[in-house]
Amino acid sequence: MSKKAEVTVEEKLRALYDLQLIDSRIDEIRNVRGELPLEVMDLEDDVLGLKTRMDKLKTDLETINFEITAKKNLIDEAKTLMKKYTDQQKNVRNSREFNSITKELEFQELEIQLAEKNIKEFKAQIEQKKEVIAETKERLVERENHLKHKKSELNAILAETEKEEKALLEKSADYQEHIDERLVKAYERIRNNVKNGLAVVPIERGASGGSFFTIPPQVQVEIATRKKIITDEHSGRILVDPVLAEEEQEKMNKMFTKL
Repeated sequence: MSKKAEVTVEEKLRALYDLQLIDSRIDEIRNVRGELPLEVMDLEDDVLGLKTRMDKLKTDLETINFEITAKKNLIDEAKTLMKKYTDQQKNVRNSREFNSITKELEFQELEIQLAEKNIKEFKAQIEQKKEVIAETKERLVERENHLKHKKSELNAILAETEKEEKALLEKSADYQEHIDERLVKAYERIRNNVKNGLAVVPIERGASGGSFFTIPPQVQVEIATRKKIITDEHSGRILVDPVLAEEEQEKMNKMFTKL
């Protein structure tokens, strides 16, 4: 398409309908992909979350094992002290020294009992953590396999459609450059406001495409003259006559087959 100093209304309508056909084709391609890209993103988030959880659980295990080692060292130190105090008790000179050493022995005995209790609790925690790690690992493998499958599915669709979509996006941008900016903005506004993205539609069975609201006969005649841009009063869509639509559809289909 080349820029012209004076562009007729008919040429504007044809260009707008061509743009609509290109953008509708892009929509079709994206609909084929459907929710797959979002599914892949969600699965990637799941996998990342599970890996982060695994790392934290492993770190927790390391911390607990460190605590167990510390408690075992404390028990060894307490036993060493108890042996030392027991030897000292044999050589006490009075009851005050004897009672003092006895209290130290009792304290160290309590320290050992508390440390052993802590070790038992830590070991219970380890078993619990190992169960959670096993469950998380199983879940992670399942999510990773599911992600691999969905990625493969998405990549297959992308391989089929990516080249065509890229070419169509370039065509869409090119066509927009050759249409009056005001019309492009109106087209985009309408496209964003309708759920199927159809901003330019032909008259079908006396109504605007995809609508049940009948277009008055005199308006249909006016649309067919292609002397002014007319919009549907109900949906705001730009209307074109069926003959123009069919001609442009045939022309654009030929272009699509070459992409």
